[in-house]
Amino acid sequence: MKVWQVARDWSIEGMELADLPEPAPGPGQVAVRMKAASLNYRDLLTVQGKGGVSRLPLIPFSDGAGEVIAVGDGVARVAVGDRVCPMFFQSWIDGKVSATSRRYALGGTRPGVLQEVMLLDAEGVSRIPSHLSFLEAATLPCAGLTAWRALFEEARVKPGDTVLVQGTGGVSIFALQFAKLAGASVIVTSSSDEKLERAKTLGADHTINYRSVPEWGKAAADWTGGGVDHVVEVGGKDTFAQSLEAIRVGGNILVIGVLTGVSQQIAIPSLFSKNLHVIGLSVGSRRMFEGMTAAIGRNGMKPVIDRAFGFDAVPDALRLMQQGGHFGKIVVEFP
Repeated sequence: MKVWQVARDWSIEGMELADLPEPAPGPGQVAVRMKAASLNYRDLLTVQGKGGVSRLPLIPFSDGAGEVIAVGDGVARVAVGDRVCPMFFQSWIDGKVSATSRRYALGGTRPGVLQEVMLLDAEGVSRIPSHLSFLEAATLPCAGLTAWRALFEEARVKPGDTVLVQGTGGVSIFALQFAKLAGASVIVTSSSDEKLERAKTLGADHTINYRSVPEWGKAAADWTGGGVDHVVEVGGKDTFAQSLEAIRVGGNILVIGVLTGVSQQIAIPSLFSKNLHVIGLSVGSRRMFEGMTAAIGRNGMKPVIDRAFGFDAVPDALRLMQQGGHFGKIVVEFP
């Protein structure tokens, strides 16, 4: 079978296609023929050697979808022919987050999804909604689940709340879609008026171009008449100060990204004077994933895909991620 791996060095140029033996499942395992993968910013960082992984070669990417083609002894929860996603954290089935639950992450401490056949623990996969294509389903395990956990497991978003999402990448667009399903109002920021218009077609209630309105945090707070209830904070260094301006007293800042950098001075008085809840999170458990896919299925929701690449063009997909400018998810279609 064909696999992509970071082999020569930690860079996009250091990736190569390799041939490996196709695996067969043992007891408690399943073999999944992968049909699609999707990119996250974390995958780009990992390929560049910034993901905390030190060994080469590494099969990268955490998110994909495929079909079960073989099961080992004792497997009952899935069957041959089932359409499934591998879970990002293979070790987090349910319960609260812990060091143990985060131990085994695909495309990091475990080989990723850029392989034509994946060998996985049967507990580490979950079925996907029937109305989604493999390309659409491949966007769910990281970006979709991170947005879902942020809004519903951590922030407990309810009808009438106001959610601010930064930009129009994968997590932010999922957060917009999920917040609208919950009956919340959504503010979207971007530097592109064209993207803001697209966000309106997905239900955005208010949009702010942060280039023309540098003090977008104050603008968001003014629009709500007192501050937003929840901020989906994906920027990091260049956005956190404005998130503090945007949030209401007692609000939630959900920290899930570092797109603009990792170091930032924080105005500590804002944290305690506003009685803020600042919550760092990454992805979620299989139980959360199955709650999310149930909601997606009931509502017929479709993930937003910006562009699809062929399996042989994975480096080009990474370069598009590096350039930014995409709206929703970048995906890879397997042969």
